[in-house]
Amino acid sequence: MAEVVIVRDEQEAGELAATVVADLVRRRPDAVLGLATGSTPLSTYRALAGRIAGEGLDVSRVRGFALDEYVGLPAGHPEGYRQVITREVVEPLGLTPELVRVPNGDPASIRTAAEDYDAAIRDAGGVDLQVLGIGRTGHIGFNEPGSSLASRTRVKTLTEQTRIDNARFFDSIDDVPMHCITQGIGTILEARHLVLLAFGEAKAEALAAAVEGPVSASQPGSAIQLHPHATVIADEAAASRLEHAAYYRYAWANKPDWQGI
Repeated sequence: MAEVVIVRDEQEAGELAATVVADLVRRRPDAVLGLATGSTPLSTYRALAGRIAGEGLDVSRVRGFALDEYVGLPAGHPEGYRQVITREVVEPLGLTPELVRVPNGDPASIRTAAEDYDAAIRDAGGVDLQVLGIGRTGHIGFNEPGSSLASRTRVKTLTEQTRIDNARFFDSIDDVPMHCITQGIGTILEARHLVLLAFGEAKAEALAAAVEGPVSASQPGSAIQLHPHATVIADEAAASRLEHAAYYRYAWANKPDWQGI
């Protein structure tokens, strides 16, 4: 079972997640981070940037792999995840750009892009800590409902709901790509530590299914139950449908300091 930490709000969640990442980098200066995009991880990245600046933490050797990318957006498009990762992660944190990779969504090389990406993760020694969000459809990365729990990085078709949710970043839903390249659930589960963030009432149903429902391809987020070291950090609204929320609060309040996160 994943460890579930219920916090007041996104800011507290971001501070907690940033502490986990900063502790990792102190132990391993060349740590490999799995980087999620979207609005969910922004509080973590902001808090981490503050830690790096305030503590003088050296992140020059930290490596990163983004979860996913749209297929077919022109190079340099502001909503392409290469640009998003650069704007929201690499530059604020001061990471070395050459050490941060994003899947290649260029249609000209898409046939080999997935295998190339998984090979690059293996060559880096695997992901030490993977930051995750969860979509209203239950997706992690862009693994939509029905995705194999053993899936590798591959091209997927986005659901209409995901395209509607992401339309806020584009001029209209017609501009949201139909396809993406995403790390598979099997790829994600190979990371040594998963940190899944969830905020707001809109994520409550998906989070409850992921944490307490049956493990099923119909709820891709439920795959975290198969991981030996998964941490869920949720605000009160996202945690509102968790049946065992009282126990999660009790367990967190009484957790031995030596166990860490």
